[in-house]
Amino acid sequence: MEGALLAEGGAVRPLQLEEAACWRGGGFLWVHLEGRDSADLSFLARQQDIPDIAASALVAQETRPRCDRIEDGAIVNLRGLGIDDTDDSDRLVSIRMWVREGRVTSVSRRTLAATAPVRAEMAAGRIVDPGDLVAAFARAISTQLDPEVARLGDTLDDCESDLSPAAIYALRRSITRIRSEAIAMRRFVAPNRDALLALAAQGIDWLAEEDRLHIREAADRFARMAEELEAVRERAALLHEQLTDLRAEQLDQRALLISIVAFIFLPLTFITGLLGMNVEGIPYAEAPWAFWGVVIFCITVGALVLAWFARRHWLRR
Repeated sequence: MEGALLAEGGAVRPLQLEEAACWRGGGFLWVHLEGRDSADLSFLARQQDIPDIAASALVAQETRPRCDRIEDGAIVNLRGLGIDDTDDSDRLVSIRMWVREGRVTSVSRRTLAATAPVRAEMAAGRIVDPGDLVAAFARAISTQLDPEVARLGDTLDDCESDLSPAAIYALRRSITRIRSEAIAMRRFVAPNRDALLALAAQGIDWLAEEDRLHIREAADRFARMAEELEAVRERAALLHEQLTDLRAEQLDQRALLISIVAFIFLPLTFITGLLGMNVEGIPYAEAPWAFWGVVIFCITVGALVLAWFARRHWLRR
């Protein structure tokens, strides 16, 4: 979505960007730019009511959630889910807003999932001032993120239920992915909370008390999600340690088994090597029962060694 919406006299109508750039009438005007087109920069440059520092913040390459007051306006940056998968390192999409009395200019490099429902709210006449718009974005972003955070916790619960030596490799991949997503989300969820709390604390005329309540409610939801993401990260780290212990236990059991087999065959190898020497004087070399006698003797020695291991409880898993 790119363009402008004007709420005036109880009606909402769309405007072209050029018309919005020249608009000097009343009502509430929301101008939204999307993408990485250089035309966005030229449009912002023509807006005399946007300070240079605010314009720079709107088109910055790298952003994090923030709220900074500039005279009677405020720069508000938030992060939320995008509608498309991306290979970017940032898990969440940013929306940058320059908010002042009667007007909001927002920029998003990629399509934010919350933009469409907020636009629908404004088209329905439920957003009539800047405070309503910011509160709607905060509410929509937090509402969309909540199920994603819950999904990470549920997936980690499934990993805990499936914890077993047979599923070590598959679980390690799943847990690593969950932990990575939790870290990436928490990187912006906690600053979202701080930005909204900072905005709610500002004594700005265009921010009504009802809007402050909605913003604080969204901030509280972000705080709860940040705590849950931190718990997911710690649980994932603990599960990873448990998988490492299971893997080490598997290796120890296999090494013990190999050692037992080698220890059993060590005396047998000595006996067969001693009797297999090609020298004169080996006892019973010509006796017809000598071969089977040696076999029985070796079996007896092996059984005694195995019984000794069993008595010491070294064969238990």
